[in-house]
Amino acid sequence: MTYAQTAQKCLADFKAALDAVIVTDADGVPLDFIAAVADACKVIASHHKANNKVMFIGNGGSAAIASHMAIDFWKNGRIKATAFNDSSLLTCIANDYGYEYVFEKPIEMFADNGDVLIAISSSGSSKNILNGADMAVKKTCDVITLSGFKPDNPLRKKGVINFYVPSNIYGVVEVVHQYICHLILDTIMDGGACDVQS
Repeated sequence: MTYAQTAQKCLADFKAALDAVIVTDADGVPLDFIAAVADACKVIASHHKANNKVMFIGNGGSAAIASHMAIDFWKNGRIKATAFNDSSLLTCIANDYGYEYVFEKPIEMFADNGDVLIAISSSGSSKNILNGADMAVKKTCDVITLSGFKPDNPLRKKGVINFYVPSNIYGVVEVVHQYICHLILDTIMDGGACDVQS
């Protein structure tokens, strides 16, 4: 294959994955993609109006998406948002408790009733992400998940809204996840649900 042919295939893989995104609710009932995005916007906007925050968690590339989106949500969307990716936090909790607790522990400490957790994991199987989602539910937060790879990954059962990308290609899953996050924020901003800075 030439570089051009490979690039064309990669683009086709991305388009196919985006078109094939499957969304389910907490009971596993399928949701229309656009309706699910609108529902996610309503969840976040309503909690924002109640002075709650959005928390993002992810590992590796998903951690980069989490940090990026947390900044965009508060800088562009004027929505309180944070990502638990500080290196001292991660190394402290990993050293003292184990890496599977690096998100559970800060969520236990900082999550408030009515906050929103956006849990991002390409595999949907990372123990620290699953523990974080479970703690968020325990703290009465709404959880929105983004996962990929295997269709039976456990993260797909953790959220009130669950976006699943049916692809085994890391780059494709990650880019679709970031696109969905941007789509949610842009829709909230364009919908006028928040006091957006001009």
